Amino acid sequence: MSRLPLAWIQGLAVFLGKLVWRFSKRERRVSQINIELCFPDKTPWERDQLARGSLIESAKTMLEMGYVWMAPKDIVLGKVKQVHGGDLITACQARQEPVIILGPHIGQWEMIGQWFSRDYPLTCMYSPPRIHSLDPVIRKGRCRTGGGLVPADVKGVAGLLKALKRGEMVGILPDQEPDHGQGGVFAPFYGVPALTATLLPKLVKKTGAKVFTALAKRLPHGEGYEIHILPANDKVYAEDEVTAAEGVNASVEEIIAYAPLQYQWSYKRFRKRPDGERHPYIF
Repeated sequence: MSRLPLAWIQGLAVFLGKLVWRFSKRERRVSQINIELCFPDKTPWERDQLARGSLIESAKTMLEMGYVWMAPKDIVLGKVKQVHGGDLITACQARQEPVIILGPHIGQWEMIGQWFSRDYPLTCMYSPPRIHSLDPVIRKGRCRTGGGLVPADVKGVAGLLKALKRGEMVGILPDQEPDHGQGGVFAPFYGVPALTATLLPKLVKKTGAKVFTALAKRLPHGEGYEIHILPANDKVYAEDEVTAAEGVNASVEEIIAYAPLQYQWSYKRFRKRPDGERHPYIF
């Protein structure tokens, strides 16, 4: 896949995404449920269009990964056509202020790490894939422009803290449910309580880091990507963890507004409920 033009890869992904919509009941249903919960004012037709389009965009994200990891670096980075808000990061790094980048599952999130680590020291958390033989491929691809990876455990958190205390950048996925024992609180995501990790507010409290949200928005016809960098919602700096988690989810909502179709709506974001409450929707 890495040897194909980006436009060809995306064309194959359109075909694959349509197959997923038609034949994968799980992916289709989870996307429909999430979109109904998050956009109750949309018509059923509008929600189905968003769900179908998001599965096609998710297929593009998956098929593009080999290209992002293994195609010549100059060609891949040359696919970034515009960067909006890059001056915010440049200013922080010039002052050696620590920076946390929130990279939700939207657009080509693998491009975020490639782009930032080219110019700045960047450390990201990493969970090895279930297919063990892919681990060295992914590690090499994600680190080839200079980024570093730490495990998604206590040791990894210590690695993130060290990087921030050196005035560097770290990357965090803000829109996944934390695993048992990792720390999380329920905070609204599009008005629906969602279990949200508390790692970010802990890191902010200990380091005073500035927080931003980033998106590599896919352009049509294989043209490439636009990177958007937004200051995170002010609530992420709150002392209270629930309030800070509200800020994390609000930041994700703000970046989704730039490309709703490109968000991964097929993730079971609302699977765990407060106090054992049973959600009316059964995943």
